Amino acid sequence: MNKYERRVAGADWDAVAASVDDLGCAPLPQLLTPTEAVRIAGMYDDIQRFRATIDMARHRFGEGQYRYFDRPFPEAVEALRQALYPRLLPIAREWYSRLGREAEWPDTLDEWLDVCHRAGQARPTPILLRYGAGDWNALHRDLYGDKVFPLQVVINLNDPGVDHTGGEFLLVEQRPRAQSRGTSTLIPQGHGLVFTTRDRPVKSARGWSAAPVRHGVSAIRSGQRHTLGLVFHDAK
Repeated sequence: MNKYERRVAGADWDAVAASVDDLGCAPLPQLLTPTEAVRIAGMYDDIQRFRATIDMARHRFGEGQYRYFDRPFPEAVEALRQALYPRLLPIAREWYSRLGREAEWPDTLDEWLDVCHRAGQARPTPILLRYGAGDWNALHRDLYGDKVFPLQVVINLNDPGVDHTGGEFLLVEQRPRAQSRGTSTLIPQGHGLVFTTRDRPVKSARGWSAAPVRHGVSAIRSGQRHTLGLVFHDAK
């Protein structure tokens, strides 16, 4: 077991499952040390590592910028995706069972990505995001095709209150026949947050309904914030 697998295994996964069932998101323990987090944030200016750069204002996604890693990924990015996928898989399968959907995900991430690639989704999706003062991310979903894994993870690479103020992670859930519910989380440096990608099951009078969910980031008040986004399906 490598160090990243040990850190992922250190989470209370029963508590994680209960939290995403209740709120659509759940905190994870420290997945990267401060030194590792700073190292990954520092990769942002090494454009050779990335396949694409997105200016959020240009696309009306908010303000700020992000880049999609190209293969081969940094060791931590690859190792964390591989370690997290089998831990998230039972939650994903249980959710789809409740909703009466087919859970098509194999037991390993490599097998699942092969399914994505055969469906025409072959572009890698790990994301490194950079926000400066005044930047923010509009509510959205990270959907890149028909093949979707229903959970993803974000890791804060900077120290809140020291490197930046503001920049809370936002999750907004549209409840069936009710007002939307919002959740705000300030993620500690190196720690992760698992959250729903598209929708999640909520109990209804007729059994289970799918509640649509979107996520974003509140405005950065000062400083700079980098985050690592780990999505478990590839893009068209």
